[in-house]
Amino acid sequence: MNNGTWTLVPNDIGKNLVGCKWRFRIKRNLDGSISRHKVRFVAKGYTQTPGLDFKETFSSVVKPQTKKVVLTISLASGWSLHQLDVNNAFFQGQLSEEFYMQQPLGFIHDDFPSHICKLKKAIYGLKQAPHAWHDALKEFVLSCGFKMSLSDSSLFIYNKEGIQAFLLVYVDDLILTGSVPIFLKSFMKELSNQFSIKCLGYPHYFLGVELIPASDGLIRSQHGHIRNLLQTCDMAGAKPTHTPLCTSTPFN
Repeated sequence: MNNGTWTLVPNDIGKNLVGCKWRFRIKRNLDGSISRHKVRFVAKGYTQTPGLDFKETFSSVVKPQTKKVVLTISLASGWSLHQLDVNNAFFQGQLSEEFYMQQPLGFIHDDFPSHICKLKKAIYGLKQAPHAWHDALKEFVLSCGFKMSLSDSSLFIYNKEGIQAFLLVYVDDLILTGSVPIFLKSFMKELSNQFSIKCLGYPHYFLGVELIPASDGLIRSQHGHIRNLLQTCDMAGAKPTHTPLCTSTPFN
């Protein structure tokens, strides 16, 4: 409601009406312990009709090669690294289509129980939500003097008055680094004023990869991802072996 995500309108529009639901999940730390219990209100985007209530859905994410290059430049130059997390990122994107949704279960308006929600901003579950959020973030970052990289649309570069800075974007996870700490601090403040941002400090976990500082650089590890994969496949107690195949089995 504070975000102005929707307004209530009478249910006499004859438009495609999309359902909604609550989604619960457990977010865990790197060691597998419970970090917090999360709940998210999402739209049932699988009921959307192409061309009617969504058009563009593509949203670019930073390439792994780009991430490696920027981290290498930052380490070689002795720059500080900052990881930022956007709270409820998809709620920040503006919708260009008319979109109608049922009222959320448990929060139906007492005075207008039969009204429906006319969305003004995106919401999780919508097919166009990632695209709308990326456009909103891109517009703001460009207004701050950054330029979008020609080789990777999720990399934004600032290069003015002797100041260099790089911003990596992966949906709602951001990595910021640059040559002038005062500029980075100022930009993070502006970003926080525009969006709800959580500053996580030095990045320790980004895109499924652990970043471990070392005296001579940075160690990249996927130990946590591999452990989760083994647990998902019920192989956490499996014994290690040099090859996953039986060496005595003949192949045709």
